[in-house]
Amino acid sequence: MVFLFLRSMITLDFSAMSIKLKQDEGKTFVFDPVRKKWLVLTPEEHVRQYILVYLLEGMRYPTSLIAVEKKIWVGKRAKRFDIVVFDRDHHPWLLIECKEPEVIISEAALQQLLAYHSTLSCRYWMLTNGHQTYCADATDKSDIKWMDALPAYGT
Repeated sequence: MVFLFLRSMITLDFSAMSIKLKQDEGKTFVFDPVRKKWLVLTPEEHVRQYILVYLLEGMRYPTSLIAVEKKIWVGKRAKRFDIVVFDRDHHPWLLIECKEPEVIISEAALQQLLAYHSTLSCRYWMLTNGHQTYCADATDKSDIKWMDALPAYGT
């Protein structure tokens, strides 16, 4: 597959965003505002938390309609998606796949997202490593539209 979406990278400005950090027993922890708990700060978790804060504070997505790292079945295999935003009718609306900052967004990441999408059919897809972010409107499966901005909630 050719990366047709590479021309549609979205720039997210995290400069006004902050995440809650704490040190305990030599480890750094981050507070997840959706799951309401402290988690070990890994590179992927760092990206996931900045994306969550961006969605909640920057985009005003409702906290109650966001799920983080939940188990789903993809075929016969148990997997965990990173983030799903639900619409007001509690249908999956936006599926987000987060990668560590050093992981380039590639066809492999897209294929992982598409595997999750086969179980959780969402209108929008998003791939990010915190530096590279791509979002697509998948309303028409035969004509995926890569976007130049994240969708406003409820569109």
